[in-house]
Amino acid sequence: MEQFDLLVVGSGPAGRRGAIQAAKLGKKVLVIEQGKRVGGVSVHTGTIPSKTLRETALNLSGWRERGFYGRAYRVKQEISAEDLRRRLLITLDHEVEVLEHQFARNRVQHIRGKASFIDPQTMQVVKDDGEVVTVSAASILLAVGTKPFRPDYMPFDNKTVLDSDELLDIEELPRSMVVIGAGVIGIEYATIFSALDTQVTLIDPKSTMLDFIDKEIVEDFIYQLRDRNMKLMLGQKAEKVERQNGKVELTLDNGRRLITDMVLFAAGRMGATDTLNLAAAGLEADARGRLSVNPETFATKVPHIFAAGDVVGFPSLASTSMEQGRIAARVAVGAIAKEPPKYFPYGIYAVPEISTCGLSEEEVKERHIPYECGIARFRETSRGHIMGLDTGLLKMIFSLKTRRLLGVHIVGEGATELVHIGQAVLNLKGTVEYFVENTFNYPTLAEAYKIAGLDAWNRMGDIKSEL
Repeated sequence: MEQFDLLVVGSGPAGRRGAIQAAKLGKKVLVIEQGKRVGGVSVHTGTIPSKTLRETALNLSGWRERGFYGRAYRVKQEISAEDLRRRLLITLDHEVEVLEHQFARNRVQHIRGKASFIDPQTMQVVKDDGEVVTVSAASILLAVGTKPFRPDYMPFDNKTVLDSDELLDIEELPRSMVVIGAGVIGIEYATIFSALDTQVTLIDPKSTMLDFIDKEIVEDFIYQLRDRNMKLMLGQKAEKVERQNGKVELTLDNGRRLITDMVLFAAGRMGATDTLNLAAAGLEADARGRLSVNPETFATKVPHIFAAGDVVGFPSLASTSMEQGRIAARVAVGAIAKEPPKYFPYGIYAVPEISTCGLSEEEVKERHIPYECGIARFRETSRGHIMGLDTGLLKMIFSLKTRRLLGVHIVGEGATELVHIGQAVLNLKGTVEYFVENTFNYPTLAEAYKIAGLDAWNRMGDIKSEL
C-alpha cells in the first residue's frame, strides 16, 4: 500500500488547486478522478461547457449586434446542436491538456477510478478494469463536487426530459423548452436557449428568484427577460410531467397545462458523496449529500479530512472552490493559510450577465447603515452606444458616514469582467472619491463606474471637513 502526504478525491477546481498547492510545498500528492478525463464537473459538464455554449450561442446568433441591425439579424441563419458541440469539444480538449500539463509539471500523481474509505486514513480505488488499489495518506481532501438532483417522479429520457448534464449532448435544438428551477443553472440555460430563439418558459415554486442578488438588479434582469418574450411562471409548481408523442406535457399546481418540445430539470444538485463510504471515516453527509466544514480551514469533524468546493455548499463557484482547495491543502500539510479577503465576486453567466460583490441594498438596510446609491446605465457611456447596447445597469452603494464603497452590482454585457474594479476598491476600503477623481479609459464600459460614482457623489455632497 502506497503512502501519500495528501490524497485528493476529485480533480475539479478545488481538487486540482489543492493538489498543486500541496505539491508546490514539496508534498507527495495523489489525485483520484472517477471521470474518463481529469477536470471534474467544472470542465466536463458545468462551468466550462455552459460558458462555452453561451459564447457560441451569442456569436452565431449575432445577439450582441441586434441593437444595431434589429432582432432579425443572424450571423448564421440555421444554428444546429453540432455547431454548439464543435466549439465545446475544442475548449474541453484544451482545458484537459492544460490540467494534465500542470499535474505533470508539479509531479502530482493521478489515477482513474472510484474511491471509497476503508478507514479514516485509507481508501480503496476501483479502476475501470476491476483492479483494486489501496492507498493511504496523512491527510485527505474530498473535492468530489455535485451531480444533478434527479427526482423519481421526473420521467428522464435523455432526449425530451433532461438534466443539466444531459443537455450538453442534445442532437437538435428545440423550438420550445420548459426549464424547471429558477436557480443559477436553470436561469443560465434558459437565457442561453432564449438567445438561440427557442421559446423558453421558466417555472419555479418560489415567487422570487436569485434572492441573494440585489433586488434592483434582479428587477432589471427580469424586465429584460420578459421584454424578449421569455415566459416566467414563478410561484407555480409542475405537479405532473408526461412524455406524449415526442412532446412533453406538464400540469401545474394551478391546473394549467403546458406542451413543449423539451424539459430541462435544473432544480438543485446533490453532493457526490454517496459512493465514498463516509461512515468508515466517521463522517456523514446532510440530506443533499453535502459535508459540513470549518469555514476557515475547511476541515471536517475528522481533523485530517478536509472538504472543499461545491460539496460544502454555497457559494458553489469555480473561483471560490479553487481558493477553498488551496487553503484546505495548506492547512492539511501544516503550512500557514491566510484568510481570504472578505468580499469575493459572484458571477451568473446568463444572457445578460449578472455579477455582484459586497453588500446588497437589502443587506445594508438590515444592518441599519446610512447609505447612498449611484447608478449608471450602459447606454449613458459612449462605448455602450458604439456596441449598440440599450440595456445594462451598474449600481454602487456607499456609506454616508465613511463614504466607503459597500457593494457593487452589475447586470449587462461584460458584468463578470467589470465587477473586478469594484471588488478591488471594496477590499482596499476605497471611497466614492476614487471613482470621481480617477481617470478611466474612454470609451469603455468601465466608465460607468465614474458615472455611478458621480451620481452618488451628487447626492452625498462634497467631503466634510471633519472627515
